[in-house]
Amino acid sequence: MTTPDTQRPRPGSDILRTALRRNLGAMVWGTVLMGLYQAGETAFPIALGLIVEHTMQNRSLGSLGLSIAALAVIITTVSLSWRFGMRILQKANTTEAHRWRVKVAACGLQPVARDVDLKSGEVLTIATEDADQTADIIEVVPLLISSLVAVVVAAVALGLADIRLGLLVIVGTGAIMSILSVLSKRIGAGTQEQQARVARAGAKVADLITGLRPLHGFGGNHAAFRSYRKVSTEAKLQAITVAKVNGAYAGAALALNAVLAGAVTLTAGWLAFDGQITIGELVMAVGLAQFIMEPLRLFSEMPKYVMIARASAARMALVLTAPPVSTPGPERPASGGALELDCVRYGTLRDLKFQVSPGEFVAIAAYQPRAAADLASILAVNVPPEAYEGAVRVSGQELADLAVEAVREHMLVNPYDGEIFAGTLRTNIDPSGTSRTVPEAVEASMLTDVVALHRDGLDYAVRDRGANLSGGQRQRLSLARALAADTDVLVLHDPTTAVDAVTEQLIARNVAKLRRGRTTVVITSSPALLDAADRVLVLDDGVITAEDTHRNLLATDEDYCLAVAR
Repeated sequence: MTTPDTQRPRPGSDILRTALRRNLGAMVWGTVLMGLYQAGETAFPIALGLIVEHTMQNRSLGSLGLSIAALAVIITTVSLSWRFGMRILQKANTTEAHRWRVKVAACGLQPVARDVDLKSGEVLTIATEDADQTADIIEVVPLLISSLVAVVVAAVALGLADIRLGLLVIVGTGAIMSILSVLSKRIGAGTQEQQARVARAGAKVADLITGLRPLHGFGGNHAAFRSYRKVSTEAKLQAITVAKVNGAYAGAALALNAVLAGAVTLTAGWLAFDGQITIGELVMAVGLAQFIMEPLRLFSEMPKYVMIARASAARMALVLTAPPVSTPGPERPASGGALELDCVRYGTLRDLKFQVSPGEFVAIAAYQPRAAADLASILAVNVPPEAYEGAVRVSGQELADLAVEAVREHMLVNPYDGEIFAGTLRTNIDPSGTSRTVPEAVEASMLTDVVALHRDGLDYAVRDRGANLSGGQRQRLSLARALAADTDVLVLHDPTTAVDAVTEQLIARNVAKLRRGRTTVVITSSPALLDAADRVLVLDDGVITAEDTHRNLLATDEDYCLAVAR
């Protein structure tokens, strides 16, 4: 009876099986052609032995010409079979690596995050290096089989000359593979650990680049560098360990192959000296002994690449088989822009309750930044509904019953630190190229001066993370993107913290004008945005403590006045 543990699937092995099954046709053709190549290579010393044998017996130009023609056929076969065989296998390898890269990227871009303890830098490493090394199995298997073909042909040819020579090749190959299989397991384990450490170092670099400006601001760049240096040193030491094992493996394989080739040569020489094989058979044996080292090298290296592919596949499985953080509902939000929070408890929020009517412009003045961040995370569906108490309703439907992607199409939450991508101003504002309100969004966000400043206008090139833009320009670009999306419900979190007071005032008026008739919620302490709102909700200590217009609250609530007055 099979135990539950043995019934449980191994995700890494499943990935390798999928790759092999999906490329079975290419692998069959590649194996045939590479087997033909190895057979042709093996036939070359055999043909030389036969030529020597027949030439010594029948010295004629016809025999010599026929021999030269046979060698030409063998050489042509070797050349063409290698060329087309490797073309087929490398195309399949590259295509398969692309498929896995796209699949890993798709997992990272899904609306619902996966429950995996990996940073973005680690996922990037998995989507590149591990995907490539996993796809190498497409080439490894045909090369392994074709190398085996060469060893078998050589063993049979030597066995026909003398059975002892054939047995020597077979027994020697088995002994070599047994010894190297032990080392290959160490390589697989060491490679997996090395890949993990390199991924952690990559994640650390990504984090440091993201926070480079703040680090310089408070002088933390040296401490951050020491932190990265420690992680990088660990990766380096592990890489050295793996390199040592690889070196030991390669050295052992080369030495064992040389010993076997030498044993075949010496045995053939002894047999020829004793008159048990002919001179032609001796030439063939010596030639095969020299040739067999190459397929033996490939044959002995393949287990190492199989272990590396398995280690990479296991790392990809960490992403691909990770369960989603939450299971979203199937429904789509109804038309309209109503938004309601009913007794929500999460983080710093406690029994948070308020309603926003369709078409209303509401500002939320959060006295504690953490509460503002928690509220924005819930509305952005970054927090699964089962992780908090209470209910969030969009157009009267509970968030837990709605598909996350549909919610984000209906309600856009624009964070205060919106990401800027490499491309142009236009592609950052309208990534899909379908928005009809780009000019209005540019004008409302006061990005017009940035567009006018450059000759290319909206086609001005933007570097990764907006490195060639100021903080205020990046924030206005992010705001323009949110406005251009033209969603039924728009939630803005601190959209003007990096702009001056005059620009902030103009943005507040423009946003109120552009969003008139559609639901807009702004989480902010900006007096300009608070004044532009239809009403203001005061969020203090996790609950709504006051509700009125900005000017009425300034006149009647001293705490509010101290919190938002500048």
